[in-house]
Amino acid sequence: METGQTYHIYNHANGSENIFREEENYRFFLKQYKKHLADVVDTYAYCLMPNHFHFLVKVKEADVLKKNPTFEKLDSLDEIEAKASKQFANLFISYTMAFNKKYNRKGSLFMKNFKRKPIESIEQWQEAFLYIHINPIKHKFSNKIEDWNWSSWHAYNNMESRSLLARPKAIGYFDNIDNLLYCSEEKRRRILNMNLE
Repeated sequence: METGQTYHIYNHANGSENIFREEENYRFFLKQYKKHLADVVDTYAYCLMPNHFHFLVKVKEADVLKKNPTFEKLDSLDEIEAKASKQFANLFISYTMAFNKKYNRKGSLFMKNFKRKPIESIEQWQEAFLYIHINPIKHKFSNKIEDWNWSSWHAYNNMESRSLLARPKAIGYFDNIDNLLYCSEEKRRRILNMNLE
């Protein structure tokens, strides 16, 4: 993963299993995400659903990562970027190990390689942000964005709350919070109309 690059990250359960079976699974995954990635990426959006997840993140710049004890002994940019990717792998491994222990199962939980789509334009960034928050509606887990508990939407809908999200930067891509809310509602309506056709 390139430093300074923004990505839409996503992955799916291996096979037909769910990666989140109960509320505590979601909480633990986010706790592990914070542990492994809070110092590696700026997170703009996320959504966790029973069998897959999405994140919109920007890998921090190399000079910022070098200040992190996990990265400080790495010399080359290639090593730093490989370590950033490894932090995602560490998240998935740690979550899978705990999940397997809890549910007395064996083997991989996630598809082998997580997907990472580089974001190359403001329009693509906006579309990824909206898509991530609308995903529970698209997959019919919910009819309203705010009804799905396991997304970053609540942090944008309640700006007074504390959050590790890079909210000011994300809001800036929509000019202001009112426009972000408006665009989200328009996207939701389009998805619901598509589902009715």
